Amino acid sequence: MKKWQLIILDRDGVINFDSDDYIKSVSEWQAIPGSLEAIAKINQHHIPVVVCTNQSGIARKLFTIEELHRMHEKMQRELQTMQGHVDKIYFCAHHPDESCNCRKPKAGMYLQALQDFNADPQQTLVIGDSLRDIKAAQTAGCYAALVKTGKGERTLAKDKDLTEIPVYTNLEDAINNLLAETVV
Repeated sequence: MKKWQLIILDRDGVINFDSDDYIKSVSEWQAIPGSLEAIAKINQHHIPVVVCTNQSGIARKLFTIEELHRMHEKMQRELQTMQGHVDKIYFCAHHPDESCNCRKPKAGMYLQALQDFNADPQQTLVIGDSLRDIKAAQTAGCYAALVKTGKGERTLAKDKDLTEIPVYTNLEDAINNLLAETVV
């Protein structure tokens, strides 16, 4: 039984539908069915939930930081209708060629979240849809889970090293199962 101190979620492909062409606008940001309900369920357990997301579309000039903030405002508004919220959103706006420490698979965003929420990495759950989410979680010492939405199916097909990582259909399935194991 785990007692989660913090839950870290990837955004694109976990909370909202993803696109190989990037999610560039508020109108393109569409929640995956059940994902917002899953976040509200985390809130009901009084566990802080944060989002850590690579957003290199900003460095690529596909959208602006202001548009990113509008997407996040939309997500928070939709969550509010379910009495839910995300406690904090971390994002890396750097291009993959830049040598920042925040872009996943580096663990900078996760380490910052752990510090900000004074959370034990071993009691922190990370849910993502790609190998870079899992690698960042492992580097930070967190418990990692993969969802099949977004890039999840491709990640599973490509990366055979994920046998130790629990896999769930989507965020709702992951939260239903992982919170059922939680000590409250």
